[in-house]
Amino acid sequence: MVSTFLSSPSVDLSQIRLEIRSLQSHLVIWRRHIHQRPELGFQEQLTAEFIQEKLDEWDIPHETGIAKTGIVATIVGNRPGRVLAIRADMDALPIQEENDVPYKSQHDGKMHACGHDGHVTIALGTAYYLSQHRDFAGTVKIIFQPAEEGPGGAKPMIEAGVLENPDVDAIIGLHLWNQLPIGTVGVRTGALMAAVETFDVTIQGKGGHGAIPQQTIDSIVVASQVVNGLQTIVARNIDPIESAVVTVGQFQAGTARNVIADSARLRGTVRYFNPNYAGYFEQRIEQLVSGICQAHGANYELNYDSLYPPVINDGAIADLVRSVAETVIESPLGVVPNCQTMGGEDMSFFLQTVPGCYFFLGSANSQRGLDFPHHHPRFDFDETVLGMGVEIFVRCIEQFCR
Repeated sequence: MVSTFLSSPSVDLSQIRLEIRSLQSHLVIWRRHIHQRPELGFQEQLTAEFIQEKLDEWDIPHETGIAKTGIVATIVGNRPGRVLAIRADMDALPIQEENDVPYKSQHDGKMHACGHDGHVTIALGTAYYLSQHRDFAGTVKIIFQPAEEGPGGAKPMIEAGVLENPDVDAIIGLHLWNQLPIGTVGVRTGALMAAVETFDVTIQGKGGHGAIPQQTIDSIVVASQVVNGLQTIVARNIDPIESAVVTVGQFQAGTARNVIADSARLRGTVRYFNPNYAGYFEQRIEQLVSGICQAHGANYELNYDSLYPPVINDGAIADLVRSVAETVIESPLGVVPNCQTMGGEDMSFFLQTVPGCYFFLGSANSQRGLDFPHHHPRFDFDETVLGMGVEIFVRCIEQFCR
């Protein structure tokens, strides 16, 4: 394939090899094709069909139907060596797109508002390049994963054996990141993204007339004390050197101004970096809710779910990504180590299983209005980043598989 390279004039692309620069217009076409056809978790049929079509076109062996819609492509180098996996998530979000662009979502109420269309495109570009340039040792497995946004596709793919036959030695993945400008990379050893846990508390009191409170157990008063009590977990139970968040995002109770509500519902999320806190917040929240309800004579029901563990990068693989990024990125900001976020990602399950690194590839361009945050109905990114992502992946492969 030969094409004209489309670029952003503010970014130095001199370190991207000509063969990848020549792919840029194809990368844009692929990305926009996927962007127009967003699909929610475990429903990525059209996206999977498009990926299969390209892999077939390039004679790349692959398995389909893994964890419903997942795909794994395997590319073998020209000599024996280690096995490196690359992971790209495929799913979109239940958001109505507000961008007025030719490639706007054609699926009502669904949108690629987190850059996963770009992730798939970069992985496809990497697959194509490797199919034409097999001068590396070992094997590369490219994992196209469903349902990162929920309920989570990484764990069922691992359980289906995507890290086996051949066994994967390490894994890398990237997230296009509008919190960073294009021409930068965020990478660090250790925790990059937080664990994601959720809780749902129903407090059962005793309703009654608003003017006769002595005959009631006011669920709103009890729930309000629970909300205040939850804030003390981070403030007084967690080491101040650590980072954690307990957020109550929903408080639902009552039907009328002169009626004391008999029940109240709280829903929230917990985030933390340190894996040693796994299980702690569930126990502490249970203690607080139980104690407050007991003091007021109320009952409660607590449902707690641990969704994703924290994203923990291996030191050696993070150093590999960092060294590669330093050779590709030509920007005053360059490589950014202070890039942690309390957002979560099920890439964490892969990183629990094999050493690896997940990193952020800056994709915002404020001069072009491409800097809306993730999960926003006007989210979009500078497509110049697509070739940069392919170059970084290819260089990581060349360094690891040699």
